[in-house]
Amino acid sequence: MRIQLAQRSEADELLGRSPLALLVGMLLDQQIPMEWAFTGPYTISERLGHDLTAEEIASYDPEAFAALLAEKPAVHRYPKSMAARIQALAAYIVEHYDGRPEKIWADAADGQELVKRLMALPGYGKQKAQIFSALLGKQLGIQPPGWREAAGLYGEEGSYRSVADVVDADSLARVRAAKQEAKRAAKGQ
Repeated sequence: MRIQLAQRSEADELLGRSPLALLVGMLLDQQIPMEWAFTGPYTISERLGHDLTAEEIASYDPEAFAALLAEKPAVHRYPKSMAARIQALAAYIVEHYDGRPEKIWADAADGQELVKRLMALPGYGKQKAQIFSALLGKQLGIQPPGWREAAGLYGEEGSYRSVADVVDADSLARVRAAKQEAKRAAKGQ
């Protein structure tokens, strides 16, 4: 299956071939539209002139990296704070996974371990970890035993709750509608 989270072919192609880009896109997916967040890794790689590596990002001068993200169009509405978060994520991947983000899920014994590993990543809480594990399972076929249960509601088959369920423009619209309905329901409580 082809990743279609950015809804831009060149950005989605990068997400499909680069585990680091996919992790960074998920990290950026807060307080901005999903497509903008998942286009962010492509924008960063274009500005760097090549695909992202955890080693380069982790060792990049923090002020220069923040400036890179702030260039117009900005990668995120909060480029400075998100630059710091991306660098923290990259440094963690270098320290714990030898700079190879795919090791996070490559040998996870089960879904619980996968979610636990994702939750340990800087900028990833339980919800983001569950959504990302659902994305891995639903779209990339990375399905350690118990992955659906560990992903919680995001792992449900046929659901339209998160980026894990976005495979085209129609599913994106369905996820947006479900999120709006959830917000309305939360306000009614």
